[in-house]
Amino acid sequence: MWATLAKKIFGTANDRRLKGYRPKVAAINALEPEIQKLSDDELAARTVQFREELAAGKSLDDLLIPAFATVREAGRRVFGQRHFDVQLIGGMVLHEGGIAEMRTGEGKTLVATLATYLNALSGQGVHVVTVNDYLARRDAEWMGQLYHFLGLSTGIIVHGLDDAERRAAYAADITYGTNNEFGFDYLRDNMKYELGHMVQRGHSFAIVDEVDSILVDEARTPLIISGPSDDKSDLYNLVDTFLPHLIAEDYEVDEKQRTTHLTEAGNEHIEALLGEAGVLKDGSLYDAANVTLVHHVNQALRAHKLFQRDKDYIVRNGEVVIIDEFTGRMMPGRRYSEGLHQALEAKEHVQVQPENVTLASITFQNYFRLYKKLAGMTGTAATEADEFAEIYKLDVVSIPTNKPVRRHDEDDEVYRTNEEKLRAITREIAAASETLQPMLVGTTSIEKSEQLADFMLKQGYKQIDFSEPKALQKLYAAARSGKPSKLFAVLNARFHEQEAYIVAEAGVPGAITIATNMAGRGTDIKLGGNVEMRVEQECGALPEGPEREAKEAEIRAEVERFKEQAITAGGLYIIGTERHESRRIDNQLRGRSGRQGDPGRSKFFLSLKDDLMRIFGSDRMESMLLKLGLKEDEAIVHPWINKALEKAQQKVEARNFEMRKNILKYDNVMNDQRKVVFEQRREMMGQDSLEEIIHEMRTGVVDDLIAKHVQHDAYPEAWDIDGLAQGVETALNLALPLADWAKEEGISDEAMHERLQQAADQAYAERVGRNGPDLMRYIEKQVVLQVLDHLWREHLVTLDHLRQVIGWRGLAQRDPLNEYKSEAFDLFDELITQLRETTTAQLSRVEVAFAPSEGSVFPGDEPAAAPFDPIPALPPLATSIAMEGPTETGQTEVSFLPLQGAEAFNGRDVLVAAGEPGLEPGLATLERGAGGGERKSDDPESWGRVGRNEPCPCGSGKKYKHCHGQLS
Repeated sequence: MWATLAKKIFGTANDRRLKGYRPKVAAINALEPEIQKLSDDELAARTVQFREELAAGKSLDDLLIPAFATVREAGRRVFGQRHFDVQLIGGMVLHEGGIAEMRTGEGKTLVATLATYLNALSGQGVHVVTVNDYLARRDAEWMGQLYHFLGLSTGIIVHGLDDAERRAAYAADITYGTNNEFGFDYLRDNMKYELGHMVQRGHSFAIVDEVDSILVDEARTPLIISGPSDDKSDLYNLVDTFLPHLIAEDYEVDEKQRTTHLTEAGNEHIEALLGEAGVLKDGSLYDAANVTLVHHVNQALRAHKLFQRDKDYIVRNGEVVIIDEFTGRMMPGRRYSEGLHQALEAKEHVQVQPENVTLASITFQNYFRLYKKLAGMTGTAATEADEFAEIYKLDVVSIPTNKPVRRHDEDDEVYRTNEEKLRAITREIAAASETLQPMLVGTTSIEKSEQLADFMLKQGYKQIDFSEPKALQKLYAAARSGKPSKLFAVLNARFHEQEAYIVAEAGVPGAITIATNMAGRGTDIKLGGNVEMRVEQECGALPEGPEREAKEAEIRAEVERFKEQAITAGGLYIIGTERHESRRIDNQLRGRSGRQGDPGRSKFFLSLKDDLMRIFGSDRMESMLLKLGLKEDEAIVHPWINKALEKAQQKVEARNFEMRKNILKYDNVMNDQRKVVFEQRREMMGQDSLEEIIHEMRTGVVDDLIAKHVQHDAYPEAWDIDGLAQGVETALNLALPLADWAKEEGISDEAMHERLQQAADQAYAERVGRNGPDLMRYIEKQVVLQVLDHLWREHLVTLDHLRQVIGWRGLAQRDPLNEYKSEAFDLFDELITQLRETTTAQLSRVEVAFAPSEGSVFPGDEPAAAPFDPIPALPPLATSIAMEGPTETGQTEVSFLPLQGAEAFNGRDVLVAAGEPGLEPGLATLERGAGGGERKSDDPESWGRVGRNEPCPCGSGKKYKHCHGQLS
């Protein structure tokens, strides 16, 4: 009561915040007459003026009012669109690092230009994050016109760019791209071996479009860069053959928690099946020897009982492609982890791809928290305000619409069965079609959209095939006739390619569009249709001139007539066929109607068999409705039903939030370690010499050897001299008279330590002198980075396995999270020790041979330098790296065990030896261009072997692989 009274008197917190922006809006409006008088050149020159003021000590906040006024005027001149006052408020919220919640059709893309321009003035780069490549390209090209007009540069990060193109895009003042591309570039950068090869230049400010989709929906799945592991496809296919033999009593499925497991009877049944096939080793299925088999059985069970084809995934071109549950889009290239994707491939009898091991990973939560300032915009964020505040420290501000909302949201209609619901929906569609009211019918999955489409086909409706050249003309002809057309379009992952056209024309009078979740579609539904889309389709082939102008005028006039028809019919009618787990997705669907003051209406049709109703306890409701005498095709309609459904959705959202928070708690442990590793990597890459670090590592190894084998204050007779000798040989590649030292009278552990340290330092100094200091400094850096990368990858796998089993500690009344933190810390400490030992062992065995300046060296030839010492191999993941580098006599490719990014030193080819202890490695083959000498741009014969990423010798400025290398 008091809270309600306080709101009436003082307004909500949101109202008070909006009130605080009004004076700035008034100040921007006051500048408008003055700025309108400026010429285009004078307006663009304000960018230089603003940057000079920043350099002189002003802050971005000081420049907000004149900068926003400048962008508003530029928008009017470039697009013919003047920012509304509410859009100025949205821009201020973004600049302050908040989330601007703006209804669909309120111009969020234009709002972003205000904060983007202002923050780009600092020169540190602004990232604008979108949900797909199409929107990244569209927004960069569209809004880029405004930025270029004002003298700022833009870049686009999309799939398929090489490092040079990415580096150029990140160097721009404003960079557009998808959340996946930004995240993966960050991970790839931290796997590079030279600072100059990194593409990102920092994380200053990011604006996230469809912020709820990216920071909430997609936050469940971490970004992972992986590499192939052993092929186990036969085992997946074999286990899959046993699943159809299981009966209902063999397993239990919990749809609420999305889990499934075998019952006791199921365990016995599957054990018998595996035993008969000779797959199960001796003993029980849960013996340690069969742990891999258990993993495969569990994943196969999940694939068959939890994941549905055409809902969770589709099969396309012989591949299992994941469907985004929130947008209904395909996600090619994404794969389920831990063998689940392989289990789905076995289930669908397509080729099973090898499992992958994690090379680097990060969650979206932790990636976006790297930014010094983060902002976002969406049509629906208020329902997730608590999560944004707790995880990202982002406040949600609801921006009022430019014009009052005229959409009427009707109460839900609830039917007993799905069949009754479908009949009610088709009756509603038929009734609305009589007035040519455009309709958008929202479904929750491909399966449901196709089910409705089949039902409508049986009722005499016809589906539009957008691949036909004249498909849209049929829609326009029906609208011109003024009679119901019985035509409908389907938009789901199967028709992904026609998405923009289907959405753009959903506002044509009489149009019926069935669509899976409408989150983040990026194309507004305009009543009457989309003028720009029609002009592109119908006038694209016409040259500039009177004919094209006349056709464009005709299209614009017809779209205006169609708009009046649609408004007279009541605007866009949203029909929801099911409630989603998240209220946000339902609100996004509703938000498609009633844009910019247009009329509209919405209604949801539900059945007690819908997933949300079925999973969250509709049994009692169904029995109650039967007792009340609810007849077939009768619906229950009451505001209380809406309230009950909203509470059910809130419970699901709260549970999902807890799941995401729990994932984040564990990832934060890894993230702290990730930051340390990545910062150390960057620091080492930026140093010219790691001599001090290498010396510290060597000292640490000596300390560990002495502490382990030479006890303090013990007599020399008690020392483990044999163990020390073996450790010294392995770790330092030294054969020292340790036994003789130990027999010397008065020898102490300190003296032993000092002698060993001197011997190790002297031996390494000789190795450096023999191979050359400059080259050894380079090799040191490469070895340290490669060893660190390999150990970090192994560490990630270990942490992942630990995360999967740590929950069992709860049975012993221990907190699994605290146990995980403790174990992870010990594992990280072990990683540091291994890094020290492995790096020292590698570098104490490095020898370099320089090939002769002429000819080739083949195994068996006399090496140009001292013979190689036998040395331990680098870790497997660090060995399969090619090295290319220019030499005096042409390009040389070393394919033995080169270090990544290595170049020739002093014009000589470098070979770094590596082999198992006790084995003599051979020399690698050096391939040279015939003839050697200087390369001539017009004579490919003089080029020799050219590296794929080297500038083409022809002088074009392109990389060889994009120029002459394409033809060879």
